[in-house]
Amino acid sequence: MFDDRYDGDPLARMKPRRGPVQRREVVLARDLVVEHSETEWCGAVVGAREGLVQLEDFRGKVRAFPLSDGFLIDDEPVRLVMPQRRPAGRQRTASGSFATAPQRARVAMPSRIFVEGKHDAELVEQVWGDDLRVEGVVVELLQGADNLQDVLAEFGPGPERRAGVLLDHLVKGSKETRIAEQIARGPHGQHVLIVGHPFVDIWQAVKPGRVGLTEWPVIPRSIEWKAGICRALGWPSDEPADIAEAWSRIRGRVRNFRDLEPELVGRVEHLIDFVTVG
Repeated sequence: MFDDRYDGDPLARMKPRRGPVQRREVVLARDLVVEHSETEWCGAVVGAREGLVQLEDFRGKVRAFPLSDGFLIDDEPVRLVMPQRRPAGRQRTASGSFATAPQRARVAMPSRIFVEGKHDAELVEQVWGDDLRVEGVVVELLQGADNLQDVLAEFGPGPERRAGVLLDHLVKGSKETRIAEQIARGPHGQHVLIVGHPFVDIWQAVKPGRVGLTEWPVIPRSIEWKAGICRALGWPSDEPADIAEAWSRIRGRVRNFRDLEPELVGRVEHLIDFVTVG
């Protein structure tokens, strides 16, 4: 009789099985959250080119990894693949309009669109720039709603020289609303269209999901709004360069009009129609 209780190696059955890991193919898409298997770097896809995928972590730091590496999604092994290019069809601009063939911008028309500040102008250009160049519409800065009366007086609106104005925080009882009502009653009222969105700042017109939020934070009035947003997101906010970098990061997440709140999209479209009529 032999005691076979210790025949064989009981630990052998516990050793990991060798062989290739079966990985499900996942098509690359912007904002897809993945983890690099080897380094455990986790981040959202922000770009892919030349065989590399760029992942941005929650601190805003970006690293690139070879697409041939292994990745995980919810602990499941996956293989990232580039999306297949669709057959070329009629292209659309970022605003949703059908793109025209490349052409020189038209000579600027007399009518103008005025916006409060640099960030407003940059966002309008990013989404509606192609449309504005085709129509020959120039966007100018007010440097604040308080300057609107003086700017319009110098511009001299008229039947062939319309002025469209986009203001922040155009809500009942706000300073901007009082300014708009006063101008509407003035000598230029019939040739000026003032519209606005309800947001404190143009930053809020970007859908919060584009920066990983469910909603924009509420900032106390005692704190400068943009600085408060940066702090809420864990971003530097002490220097003007910090605010500029934050806006660049937010605006960089805007791909087209679908990434903006309808309250802004509709107002800008209304202004373009107003200044290009006839």
